Amino acid sequence: MNITEKILAKASGKQAVCPGEIVDANVDVIMVHDLTGPLTVEAFNKIGTQKVWDNKKVVIILDHQVPAESVKAAELHKTMRQFAKEQKIQIYDVGKGGICHQVMPEKGHVIPGSVIVGADSHTCTYGAFGAFATGIGSTEAAAVFATGRIWFKVPPTIKINVEGKFQKLIAPKDLILNIIDKVKVDGAIYKSIEFTGSTIRKMSVAGRMTLCNMAVEMGAKNGIITPDETTREFLEGRVKSIPDFKKLQSGNDAEYERTVEVDVSELEPQVACPASVDNVKPVSEIGDVPIDQAFIGSCTNGRLEDLREAAKILKGKHVKDNVRALIIPASQEVYLKAMQEGLLEIFTDAGAIVCGSACGPCLGGHIGLLAAGETCISTSNRNFIGRMGSTQANVYLASPATVAASAVTGKITSPLLLEVKE
Repeated sequence: MNITEKILAKASGKQAVCPGEIVDANVDVIMVHDLTGPLTVEAFNKIGTQKVWDNKKVVIILDHQVPAESVKAAELHKTMRQFAKEQKIQIYDVGKGGICHQVMPEKGHVIPGSVIVGADSHTCTYGAFGAFATGIGSTEAAAVFATGRIWFKVPPTIKINVEGKFQKLIAPKDLILNIIDKVKVDGAIYKSIEFTGSTIRKMSVAGRMTLCNMAVEMGAKNGIITPDETTREFLEGRVKSIPDFKKLQSGNDAEYERTVEVDVSELEPQVACPASVDNVKPVSEIGDVPIDQAFIGSCTNGRLEDLREAAKILKGKHVKDNVRALIIPASQEVYLKAMQEGLLEIFTDAGAIVCGSACGPCLGGHIGLLAAGETCISTSNRNFIGRMGSTQANVYLASPATVAASAVTGKITSPLLLEVKE
């Protein structure tokens, strides 16, 4: 079996499973946030169960509409705080955590080999640590609250084998956009994406999280990477115990639906154009596209590594007149480290605004919305119509370096064209 099949077999008490098989799996952790959580609580109350099955395995994170920008948002936050108090559930409130998919591994809720579900489609991010992680609906989450179990159809697996060395200023975000261009947004519906190869083994945890985060943009059920020493280094001091990674290795005879080979050696900066994540072009083919806003952040690219890359571009430069540049660290931990390293000072000196750790404009939140006819280049994961405000606005997706370069020039620009200060 491959790693996904091994995890699902163990979670369902079976010796082996195969693609297409229906399994009833035990859930190790479930997460909800301030948008999906209230619906989950409402459905849970209708079930009639008084207590969640295990309050130590439920996590609530407020991150989408924080701080509350409306009375309605404040009421939703109040609902989640009350539920957490009643059930004695861990809650990361405003200013205590950050974006859910960054906070979950930072705070030790992600363990290799575990089954994690979340009422958010980008829960697949945790596959970067060798967990089977997938998004579910709010009513499904309510059922998990009550029972601690959920059924899955074992997905067939597509192996993405990545080789080669990244050129300077080329990032995992460029890689995943290139992969989505190859596989397409509907090319992996209800399939597992397993990222392998020498490039993946050398990649940082932050880069791996970017890849797995966007697996769902191909329709995938989950994205996953076999845990290794890089995983162990991140987890040490965050989790109580680290499992034996050897048991999670995909077997030499593991079967895959197909294998996609990718070489990053000649990869150049990539941009996903409106209004589909697989409408990808090399930045050199974009042409003259003026921007009104540049956004660096989100659960895809708001990590310290991402902010460092952006700072290399912005140091000693200034955001173009008539361009708004928003920098949003993915968590309080990232924010603090960025501040200690002087990154926030670089951003502020460049004329960017640094906001508190939250989802921000990624899902049309109350920060950084676009007006009709405006264009944003963003490090986030989706560029759907209306995703960031007006349905008549345009959103392009790119790496932190490309977004920072574009903020300086006022149009979509390759970071390779700008002077970089280490």
